[in-house]
Amino acid sequence: MTKRYLILQDGTVYAGEAFGAPATTFGEIVFHTAMTGYQEVITNPIYHNQIVMFTSPTIGAAGINHRADESIVPTVKGVIVREIADVSTNRLQSMSLHDYLKRHNVPGISQIDTRALARHLRKTGTQKASIVDVPDAHAFDQLRAMVLTTRQVAQVSTPKAYANPGRGANVVVLDFGLKNGILRMLSDFDANVTVLPYNATVDEVANLDPDGIVLSSGPGDPRQIPDETFDIIRQFQTRVPLFGIGLGHELFAIANGATLQQMPVEHHGMNHPIREQITSRIMFATQGQGYAVNPDSVRETDMFVTHIDMTDGVVQGLRHRDYPAFSVQFFPDTAPGPFEATQAFDEFMEMVTARRGGWLS
Repeated sequence: MTKRYLILQDGTVYAGEAFGAPATTFGEIVFHTAMTGYQEVITNPIYHNQIVMFTSPTIGAAGINHRADESIVPTVKGVIVREIADVSTNRLQSMSLHDYLKRHNVPGISQIDTRALARHLRKTGTQKASIVDVPDAHAFDQLRAMVLTTRQVAQVSTPKAYANPGRGANVVVLDFGLKNGILRMLSDFDANVTVLPYNATVDEVANLDPDGIVLSSGPGDPRQIPDETFDIIRQFQTRVPLFGIGLGHELFAIANGATLQQMPVEHHGMNHPIREQITSRIMFATQGQGYAVNPDSVRETDMFVTHIDMTDGVVQGLRHRDYPAFSVQFFPDTAPGPFEATQAFDEFMEMVTARRGGWLS
């Protein structure tokens, strides 16, 4: 195997072995604690321009099954694992993870002590990283000089509107980095979905006469989103059901007067217990967030907290007191699982049904 190196902005070096594409890559490094669903993570647009390190000891045993894709092509800049599986017995696989990453020019590095790396990142926080052939001074100079883009949503959002047809309720989805799992869930309700770009205008949304609006998940800093998006949220939450997911949750919070704070240690995984406040029900769901709603700022708004992360108390859900509008920080679309959080889609479609006079199609 070819020797490669992972270098971090703080000067740390990890030696490993190459797989995937033999390319040099730069990006922001995050670690993901999920035991399953590596393909969904790799193809999730929220990881655009990021290098993802998996803490699960072995990655790749399920191969690649294109029915599990969350976008057409992988969005990550690199993949870091302890061990890469050489053999898969999954009858649904079409190729190995190594071949898939090589096809899409995404480099990987294995034989990394991911336990030590995760502990290191928990202390230092997210930082820039690079996968290189030689960890010399030139490589570190390039890494430290790299400027991370703040226009991630613009790079992953659809440039033009498109339809995901159904015979039911008319739902508009604003694409800030839409993952396919959201469309799959809406298809289960036979919703007639129109996906609009992240920079859609109030008039473009109004012309579609939506029965409900979904604010999709996505990458990057929510404060970089155009002001028009917040106008859409404020105007339409008074008229139709509105549901924010991930980045959409953060935008919903900002539009209604809450503030955000950058997390010292990001949430990427599915092993955090989430408590629904009104019922005390505990659930698990996939999480991927670098920003969190400031709970103190919520008290000064017309929203209230519906879900919290029991590990660190981070706000995981909000609801408006006066309008049929709510949001969740986690991903309730089961891509990858767990399947415990799909109730959020049920609630949204119940609101949509009520607005349509009690009928779905």
